[in-house]
Amino acid sequence: MCSRRALRRSIGWTANVLALRLVCERDNRQCRDGKELDLCPDSPPRENISHSATVVGLPQTEPVVFVVDDDASMREGLASLIASNGLRVACFATAQEFLQSSVTAQPSCLVLDVRMPGLSGLDLQRELATSDRCIPVIFITAHGDIRTAVRAMKAGAVEFLPKPFHGDDLLAAIQQALERDRRGIAQRTELALIRKRWERLTGRERQVVVRIARGKLNKQIAAELGVSENTIKAHRHHIMKKMSAPTFAELVLMIERLA
Repeated sequence: MCSRRALRRSIGWTANVLALRLVCERDNRQCRDGKELDLCPDSPPRENISHSATVVGLPQTEPVVFVVDDDASMREGLASLIASNGLRVACFATAQEFLQSSVTAQPSCLVLDVRMPGLSGLDLQRELATSDRCIPVIFITAHGDIRTAVRAMKAGAVEFLPKPFHGDDLLAAIQQALERDRRGIAQRTELALIRKRWERLTGRERQVVVRIARGKLNKQIAAELGVSENTIKAHRHHIMKKMSAPTFAELVLMIERLA
């Protein structure tokens, strides 16, 4: 009888798929693009796993884990392990296929093999950074070395796991990556809102608020811009309102984030 605990313990990656099949006592079809994956009886529903280039109908708040590995059997094992913890999974056979997929808005992370035909895992990590697709990456590899690991981590990888590794280590890294992405999404959303508010300011108001952020007094700003101090006070009132800043300190923080 397949259980989540047994499934996790079975992820000794030297014989990953064989172990999964023995624990689950099943004869599943191999994980192939465009086909559904048969899971063992106690595993999550099959709709938790996608083998297409898009994740259709997925709520924007529900996390998804992307798996990119050219080995179909490895994708099957990874997808089963991740889905057993209630997470959505989308599998891709190549880095190119993943790059062609639609960008998702929900929290996500990427479980990525280092060595693959065509673009390697490190190549994909670089492509994502270049295209501003901010997604935390977890590398897995049977051919890792210190130089490769250092390069991946310097480029922002969450974890670099050499095979064989314990399934719980991967799951812990996934949770860490998803939490990082949640924070990143929140920060990017907040910054986009600040920029939108900034666009509502007039040219003169922007001149004033930049000087306010530098710590200058109203009378100093008035002298620099050749206007009265009362005019600066009026501008300051309008700026606070347009930027939705409840306090002067928060207004300064907003401007610093835009810098």
